[in-house]
Amino acid sequence: MTISPSKLNTYLMFKLPSAYFTGVRTKHIDDTTCVVTVKHRWINQNPFKSMFWAVQGMAAELTTGALVMKKIRESGRKVSMLVANNNATFTKKATGRITFKCEEGHKIDDAISKAIETGEGQTVWLSANGVNKDGAEVSSFNFEWTIKVKS
Repeated sequence: MTISPSKLNTYLMFKLPSAYFTGVRTKHIDDTTCVVTVKHRWINQNPFKSMFWAVQGMAAELTTGALVMKKIRESGRKVSMLVANNNATFTKKATGRITFKCEEGHKIDDAISKAIETGEGQTVWLSANGVNKDGAEVSSFNFEWTIKVKS
């Protein structure tokens, strides 16, 4: 089974309902890039009438995590994945539709290959930047993913 935006969005509805109900949606995924959007609405706002940071974090994490899931699926191996660390920077009020993009699929390929070759767990830092409709960056997230081949 291939991973597609519609399958990821259905997965969200059943496995991560908080992300689904706050409007997080996958728009595109391929070998190198994943794009996730979320629109500022009443359900996901903070008291300052902008998007709550945790909603942005869910969208950003999905952007990187969906790429990791896709690469694991394509490897044909049983591989575990987990976020070990993350950080974020917020540069502008998040209103309207925010688009998060990760274009670092090549890093995941390298980490999975090394994990399969060595049998040791690997880590990979992936970034996802959120931009508004004008192309202005509103937030930047970094996630340290750990991957390990299951025996």
